[in-house]
Amino acid sequence: MSAGALMNIGIKSLQANYAGLQVTGHNIANANVVGYNRQKIELETSEGQFSGAGFFGKGVDVATVRRVHSEYLTREANVARSSANLDAARLSMLEQMERAFPPGERGAGFAAGQLLNAMVDLASRPADGSTREVVLARAQEMALRMASAGRQLDNIQRSITQDIRSQVSAINQMAENIAQANDRIAQVAGLGQPPNDLLDERDRLISQLNGMVQVNTVQAADGSISVFMAGGHPLVLGVETQQVSVTQDQDDPSRAALATFDGDNVNILDPNLITGGTLVGLLRFQNRDLVDGRNLLGRLAVAVTGAINAQHVLGVNQYQPFNSSPAQEMFSVGGPKVISNANNIKDGAGNFVGAVSLTITDTAALKPSDYRLVADPSGVPGQWQLTRLVDNFRQTVTSGDIVDGMQINIGPPDPDPRDRFLLQPVGAAASATKLLLSDTRDIAAASPLVATAIPTPNGTVAIDSLKMLRQAPNPDHTVEINFTDDAGNYSWSLLDAAGNVVNSDTGQWLPAGTIPTPPDDMNGFELRLLGVPRLGDQIRITPADPANFAQNNGNAISLSALRDALIVDGVTATDAYAAAMADVGVRVQGGRSTSKLTSELADAADAARNQESGVNLDEEAARLIAYQQGYQAAAKVLQTAQTVIDALLNASGG
Repeated sequence: MSAGALMNIGIKSLQANYAGLQVTGHNIANANVVGYNRQKIELETSEGQFSGAGFFGKGVDVATVRRVHSEYLTREANVARSSANLDAARLSMLEQMERAFPPGERGAGFAAGQLLNAMVDLASRPADGSTREVVLARAQEMALRMASAGRQLDNIQRSITQDIRSQVSAINQMAENIAQANDRIAQVAGLGQPPNDLLDERDRLISQLNGMVQVNTVQAADGSISVFMAGGHPLVLGVETQQVSVTQDQDDPSRAALATFDGDNVNILDPNLITGGTLVGLLRFQNRDLVDGRNLLGRLAVAVTGAINAQHVLGVNQYQPFNSSPAQEMFSVGGPKVISNANNIKDGAGNFVGAVSLTITDTAALKPSDYRLVADPSGVPGQWQLTRLVDNFRQTVTSGDIVDGMQINIGPPDPDPRDRFLLQPVGAAASATKLLLSDTRDIAAASPLVATAIPTPNGTVAIDSLKMLRQAPNPDHTVEINFTDDAGNYSWSLLDAAGNVVNSDTGQWLPAGTIPTPPDDMNGFELRLLGVPRLGDQIRITPADPANFAQNNGNAISLSALRDALIVDGVTATDAYAAAMADVGVRVQGGRSTSKLTSELADAADAARNQESGVNLDEEAARLIAYQQGYQAAAKVLQTAQTVIDALLNASGG
């Protein structure tokens, strides 16, 4: 073995250790760079040289610089971070929605309770101007609270749309950057060595993209990666990208949806196929939580104002002469909406052909839900399938059917069987809540009829309440009710102004019951009694006397009874608001718990990836010392080889 071979071994050793120092220094420099994967030098022994005395080694070669990277751990970290971002985005929006349902005195439920409490004072002092001013102020406050909460939810929708547009713009830019990284990686693929830093850069971009929307990747032979979302929709194919756009939801144009464009064709992406990321958190909140929040608030607004309006119009206001001006509704709210799907059949002018409308028939029976109306799967003409979206309850309906307090009117003209409709009976109600009364004289505290009990000496019958059930009873008619025994049986007669019998019948009063049944037979009222009627007891229901106008509180009593009435799907107004507030609160608490859990899982996944691929400065420092010592030893080999060469030259007389 020549001295030159020894020198060659020293040079290779020097180069290998220098390369190790360079890689270690690169790791240390990038220790705090997010997404950087630790690099490691791979060495291999040079093939030995044969001689008669055996094979002599020729030193070491640098094989490659390997990126310490776990595809599995990287993918798990991306998926976990995508889920965490989804839950964090949804939680942020839920917390905003919660502000529209404040507890205590700031809430719409408290304002509704205060109005109904003011009605109790009105029943005590129906002619007092200050009391009427308070009622009007409470009514205005309730209307403002309802409208303000509704507008807050509307503003959240507008904010979500802007956030979705920003997210989509960032996704498209990220896709462009990944395509550019693919191009640079493919250009060096033929060199036979991996471009580690370029691969790290692309992985960082994919990780950031997963934070916005979860994607899947497929690697090609040239090292480029294709990126897919929404169940297979391509975002990146090699160096080509497919742009995502924000468009109107086909069922509800007020909501945002994602789409791609193929020429003039719009391809709406199914939101159920888009998983993970901030974008999906926004879409899920928009399509589920915000819709439910609007319906909870809207149902409360419709039910409370509907009950008050229905009773208020049955009374008499203070305009003179008595009963000269019909009582008006106290509030107005946004009406029910029917939205035609964007793909429904249109005429030549672009107008939808099929018609569907809603009429609210019972405000107390309304549900906090949207509904979907499509042709019945049975194919029977005139039959449609109605789905209550809050719980996916389905039923078959035809035109004119009443469901959950609303009448569904289909046609004319009849829709095409391929048409579909979104029904929103209460979703738009709250934000349009307004007080219609402006003068204290508008408040209809008086009743057009009054009841008087005429008991016998043995009887204890008394009037509990007289409630009007229909507007404008005949002001000339009088009702006489005579009890015919001690068991509650009675006969009644409806008399005209001349005392002639217009109608008559018999009935039986039971404790805690009402008179009459049905009410319209007796001039449109419901009478509740106190005490125990006896044989010979009599009750007279007569037109209200204008002379006793100031003391007439009949309708105010009926209005005050709404405070404890079950006017919102079987519960009181304040209980309904408390339930709505609790529903939103449970969503927020659930969102916080889920967000905390998924965030911890994402941190754990990042830690596992960093444990495998990240830079440990202590380990790198140890490697730095080892390579330094190796470098010094290699230099010593070179020095020794040089000494040997010098000795040989001197010995040969060179």
